[in-house]
Amino acid sequence: MEFALLGFLTGLSLILAIGAQNVFVIEQGLKKQHVFLVCLICSISDFILIFLGIFLFHYFTQYFTPTIELVFNILLVVFLIHFIYSKMKSFNSQVTIDQNSNLNEKKDVIFKTLGFTFLNPHVYSDTVFFLGNFAKNLLIIEKYFFGIGATIASFLFFFLIGYLSQYFSKYLNDKKIWKYINIFIILFMFLITVYVFGDVLKFYTKS
Repeated sequence: MEFALLGFLTGLSLILAIGAQNVFVIEQGLKKQHVFLVCLICSISDFILIFLGIFLFHYFTQYFTPTIELVFNILLVVFLIHFIYSKMKSFNSQVTIDQNSNLNEKKDVIFKTLGFTFLNPHVYSDTVFFLGNFAKNLLIIEKYFFGIGATIASFLFFFLIGYLSQYFSKYLNDKKIWKYINIFIILFMFLITVYVFGDVLKFYTKS
């Protein structure tokens, strides 16, 4: 059980860093839009990536070349620019706080959640590479417990921030408050875009 606790604490320490994915989960919670679905997708995705890292670590380190990382970074930049553009386009629109949104909105939310998860190279570095590297010398049963602990940390974290945001959304029905929230999200995503674009430039300056 100590390896499950080790995995839990290690996974929690990695996921606590504020990133684009976490901000998106919080935003969906504040809007009360498909909170359970968003949290579930993020949690299951982490579960898959954590165990891929633990059991296929050497395979991934061999084939996850700087070129593949560059491709992920470019895709993420394109995705973030599209997200920021959509946010700015709907900046003056009234925010709908309603869990019973239509099917098209649900598809859009699923697409964005998967984008923030699987197009983000930092998700792979945390789950696949860091946790995989950390657990590479453990015995097979210890790896299982370590992975379960890290997975529980992810489930707990995503559902906690999602539903805490949903709870506090009842205090945020003011349109002016939502404008400030959207400004923060746009600026935060812009900074992440600049950071990722910096990684792309570094690749070209090194080569």
